Amino acid sequence: MRLVSLRQRRRVSLAACMLLGAASLVAPALAQEADGESEARQETVVVQGRRVSTADTAIGQDEATNTVAVTRDELLSAPGGISGLKMLESLPGFNVQTDGALGLYEFGNSVTVRAFNLQQIGFVLDGVPMGRSDAFGGSPIFRYVDNENLGSVVASPGAGDVSLPSYASLGPIVSYNTVDTSDTPGGMLSYTMGDDNLERSFIKLETGNINGLSAYVSRSKTDSDLWRGPGTIDREHIEGKIKYEFDADTFIKFGYVHNDFNDYDSPSAPESTFENDYYYGYAASIPETGCINPLPGVYDYNGDGVADSADFTPIYTGGTCTSYYEDRINVRDDSLYSLGFQTDITPNLMFKATAYQEDKDGYGVSPDSYSNSLGIYNRQVAAGLDVVHPRGVQYGLSGVGGTRKGAVAGFEWQVANHKVEVGGWYEDEDYNRTQQRLNKTNGSADGDVIWDEVAYYRRNYTSTRKTTQFYLKDTMSLLEDRLNLEVGVKTLSVDYALNGYRDYNDYEIFGPQSVGEKYEDNFLPMVGAVYDLNGTDQVFASYSQNYALPRGADDIFSIASTDASTEPLPSPKGEESENYEIGVRTNRSEFYGSAALFYTTFDNRLVAGSVINPATEQPEAFYINAGKTESYGFELSGVYQPAFLGEKVYFDGNLTYNHAEDESGFILADSPEWLVTGGVTYEPTEWLVANISGKYTGKRFADYTESYEMDSYAVLSGYLDLGGPNDFGIPENVSLRFNVDNLLDEEVPTAFVFAGSAFFRPLNPRTFQATLTVRF
Repeated sequence: MRLVSLRQRRRVSLAACMLLGAASLVAPALAQEADGESEARQETVVVQGRRVSTADTAIGQDEATNTVAVTRDELLSAPGGISGLKMLESLPGFNVQTDGALGLYEFGNSVTVRAFNLQQIGFVLDGVPMGRSDAFGGSPIFRYVDNENLGSVVASPGAGDVSLPSYASLGPIVSYNTVDTSDTPGGMLSYTMGDDNLERSFIKLETGNINGLSAYVSRSKTDSDLWRGPGTIDREHIEGKIKYEFDADTFIKFGYVHNDFNDYDSPSAPESTFENDYYYGYAASIPETGCINPLPGVYDYNGDGVADSADFTPIYTGGTCTSYYEDRINVRDDSLYSLGFQTDITPNLMFKATAYQEDKDGYGVSPDSYSNSLGIYNRQVAAGLDVVHPRGVQYGLSGVGGTRKGAVAGFEWQVANHKVEVGGWYEDEDYNRTQQRLNKTNGSADGDVIWDEVAYYRRNYTSTRKTTQFYLKDTMSLLEDRLNLEVGVKTLSVDYALNGYRDYNDYEIFGPQSVGEKYEDNFLPMVGAVYDLNGTDQVFASYSQNYALPRGADDIFSIASTDASTEPLPSPKGEESENYEIGVRTNRSEFYGSAALFYTTFDNRLVAGSVINPATEQPEAFYINAGKTESYGFELSGVYQPAFLGEKVYFDGNLTYNHAEDESGFILADSPEWLVTGGVTYEPTEWLVANISGKYTGKRFADYTESYEMDSYAVLSGYLDLGGPNDFGIPENVSLRFNVDNLLDEEVPTAFVFAGSAFFRPLNPRTFQATLTVRF
């Protein structure tokens, strides 16, 4: 018989202790059942309000893990055009930092939860896995949702269900669920105006149910200036859904999302930069001071065999020539198609399947200085590459594109007191990236690109991921349905490969390469329990193991060795985690909430350090293995609607304590130990809702050695919503909402940090917007 390792015994023992802890809470309740009758759980929402999330969904009723959510009632109060990531701010455990009031800048997002960051969280949209969250080549969730079409955002900060598909998640899973098609025809029009010349329009049309067929289509258009420095944001977003119902349990559904996004970069910098100039940004025009620096003719541009005065003379060679904003842009054009099907094969056997395809295209531009380009050009000339001497500032073009296609399918079988779920997921993804520096006319940042003059090559590769996941889960209902036990297991296999020119050295030394690794774990268990203490209270506990493709795999595998004699870098190991939770939730007449204790540990944790790119003067990520990491703490969340205030006022709040450290004892970068969010909402009439909310972010570190501590800060926001039944003769289908972010106009130079370096982004100033909405 094979011996069980000490580590495995510890895993089982700790999981057993947590479940026994839950059982110890159960025992007193069992003793109270003298009459042997089970108490029926309340099915109605007892805390109600126009901006209160549905209680059972918000606190994860009947879930074995700590599951929290924002539902549609609360989402309706969000600012027009808000990023999908900022919707997580109101959930316990999630430390969300974004750039600007709307959070639309893709390189200005940071999310941590427990010991995990954005790239270690799985995201799912209507059952479709979203893959990586990388700005380059990934599928970040904020490209694929408009707030007006969301029904709920449901998050498991520690351990998601084994049936949810993801190769990125080390436990946390966030599901974004859009609203279904309507049975009645109608639509919605809204228009938003605000600071920074914000203009946003949203239109949605519903067909209603026509003999089982229903559909909707929506389109939003967002235009705004950056809040600091020159530049704009331009986003066009289209969503559509078609559904045909054969009967109550059988339907087919087609979904479509298209996102066309174009914006300008804004710089990060040391804290001292924003203390001197809080609105520091890139230059609105090409600076003459320190930029224009004529050099003698150094290259035979005209091809007459000699470099002399007849050739072009590089002029824009100074250190400040790369600060012009027009040379720093990001363009993304992404589409997602999905086809879902559900049917009841028998009254107790349900089948669900979703197939999808995502097409990604885009590019980014950043300048490269003359001196940096010249050094690389000289190396590549010596290597015999067909490159042209730099003319001045180079046009740095990074192309991204690819296709992701796959399918998720599963069965649910209800037999006796068991619900058995079994299924799988397959995905085939390819991602193409190119990177090179091109000359521009006059060598100036505002010149035209000379497409046939490449100053140097950097990348031209294709990476592929072939992913397979299977799961099996049994939910057993015991003790007259008061106790649910969940036992599940999943497998994950990712075949990763990268082919082509990875970096400079493949062009200059090695030639195109083929590298890769297969990452798999065929036994990832999850066990959990939920027990109804009575009609209002539950206790829950869970244990799970998770495994993920190394975060930043493309960045890691594309780093070519710097010496021809150096052996290839070893492949990084897959990241592994274990998650333990125990908690309680309640749903009462004046209060609903949840509380959870958690402990997380995992091996081979890759962390992103940063190094300043001399060409762009901005951080670039590199990844190091931080070994073992652990996190422990608690998460509290709740809503209180006191009866003595006439049920016109309700308070909501979250409190998180999270201690996350590596095996050297250092606190993880960008991981505050204390997070607090909360607010008060006032509904004096049916036509008015007012809210003030606050967010406190505790002290945290900018790096992984605790050498740079960032101060804590708090920020307030609010909204006033007018609309609904009234005595003024205003149509009830018309509403007007005012939103304000950073109400007290706090200045925080270090609101966002590039973990691994003391480069920051500041908190946006006080920002107003107003939204007029008409529903019909």
